[in-house]
Amino acid sequence: MTAPTAKPVLMTVDDDPGVSRAVARDLRRRYGQDYRIVRAESGPEALEALRELTLRGEPVAAILADYRMPEMNGIEFLEQAMDVAPHARRALLTAYADTDAAIQAINLVDVDHYLLKPWDPPEEKLYPVVDALVETWRAVGIRPVDEIRVLGHRWSAECFAARDFLARNSVPYRYYSIDEPEGARLLEAAGATPEDVPVIVIADGTPLLSPTDAEIASACGLTTDPVSDFYDLIVIGGGPAGLGSAVYGASEGLRTVLVERQATGGQAGQSSRIENYLGFPDGVSGAQLTDRARRQAAKFGAEVLTARDVVALEARGSARVVRFGDGSEIAAHAVVLATGVSYRSLDAPGVADLTGRGVFYGSAATEAPGCRGEDVYIVGGANSAGQAAVFFSRHAATVTLVVRGASLEASMSSYLIKQIEGIDNVVVRTRCEVVEATGEGHLQTLRLCDRDSGTVEAVKAGSMFVFIGAAPRTDWLDGVVQRDERGFVRTGPDLIVDGQRPPGWPLDRDPYHLEASVPGVFVAGDVRAESVKRVASAVGEGAMAVTLVHRYLAEQ
Repeated sequence: MTAPTAKPVLMTVDDDPGVSRAVARDLRRRYGQDYRIVRAESGPEALEALRELTLRGEPVAAILADYRMPEMNGIEFLEQAMDVAPHARRALLTAYADTDAAIQAINLVDVDHYLLKPWDPPEEKLYPVVDALVETWRAVGIRPVDEIRVLGHRWSAECFAARDFLARNSVPYRYYSIDEPEGARLLEAAGATPEDVPVIVIADGTPLLSPTDAEIASACGLTTDPVSDFYDLIVIGGGPAGLGSAVYGASEGLRTVLVERQATGGQAGQSSRIENYLGFPDGVSGAQLTDRARRQAAKFGAEVLTARDVVALEARGSARVVRFGDGSEIAAHAVVLATGVSYRSLDAPGVADLTGRGVFYGSAATEAPGCRGEDVYIVGGANSAGQAAVFFSRHAATVTLVVRGASLEASMSSYLIKQIEGIDNVVVRTRCEVVEATGEGHLQTLRLCDRDSGTVEAVKAGSMFVFIGAAPRTDWLDGVVQRDERGFVRTGPDLIVDGQRPPGWPLDRDPYHLEASVPGVFVAGDVRAESVKRVASAVGEGAMAVTLVHRYLAEQ
């Protein structure tokens, strides 16, 4: 007879017995049928309880901890609890006067939410937060982390790319360095050599030697092949704009497929924390926002194809045909281009050779543990760079922001500037640029130039993360749709010149606001010329594009 599976645990920690009982009572009333409620009255007591639960194999879904406790405050407790129950979601209970502490917990300890006392009525103030914690835990927190094993070494650019691909697609994995005994043993067992890394060992034990993204995606169960050859709507690009189009298209009854070259989320998905997105007062990581949007699109029936590179777009009569890099095609009545932008390359000697080996584009969160105790440099002065500085400050010995401009105010939100000013190990160097990167096999030294004096200084660097603007990479659309001189796609009013519609426009109406120079092709998000480069506007344009798709389809 099989033993019953233990109920997941919801833990509450508060040194005030009355408050502790009240929280436990409200949790038991709503969640008692499916969860076991565990109460502790101090941080040390709660840590001991967590250790016992871990030894017994009882999963911990969420922890709610009071901020003001003797011996160990709530932030200190939750930081230690991460090591004992790493998959549990975390929330801080706090009084209004301690709101700053709660925000600090979100920024520095990756707490998911904070709750103000009192939380009456719980139906409005407590349960929605716990529902969100539980939903996230069920989606990502109960998967085994050792199904996929990655064998490699830190300074392999190919190994970094594989781990980044898995992480950005929310595929849990365990990493083994082949420079350590266990990694070397697994490498030998796989019949591989150091030249074969990365080696991906999937759940059934099959090793993949130096696999492509498409091979990794297929082995990990990600969808790479469409189930049909014709759809109502094809969405190209899986960032906020593309996910917005997929959610609204599928929810409104359109047969929708989203095609993504690498991983859903785009640049926003790599953000360590987005704090100015409407509806998330506690902030949300790009990965969390992406995961929720992807699951929402799937719930409504949208297909999501991963690791498929779109190389051509063609109008064939009323059909809009998309061709992949392997020569296969799918078609639809309408297309939404939401390919976003990519970080521009840093043009300095040595940077290209060391990319993936200490030099990274975007936040590269998979590298954070390896940065412990190192000096990290972040190049850029916009929000993405600021968010990365806050994130890496929790791991690195020092974080230096290298900014070409005279200040951060022109390019970074004020809330981020204030956060950075309050972090002791973050330094901002304005009017400064990287002029060279050097190292034996990996980044070791950067040469920084003061743009005012011309003085060049060599500094030791463990890692460098680059955020220096964006390029749309729309060369594959050359000759298909109109683009501006930087490659961004023109739409709507921008296509009307001297009162004239774009050349070859076949319809007796002007292009709709988000419509490209080919009818039935719509553009949303950062790839659109003159768009506002914000997550909220990208999602809004993705939704608006679907409304215009409906209008276009009604004309057919």
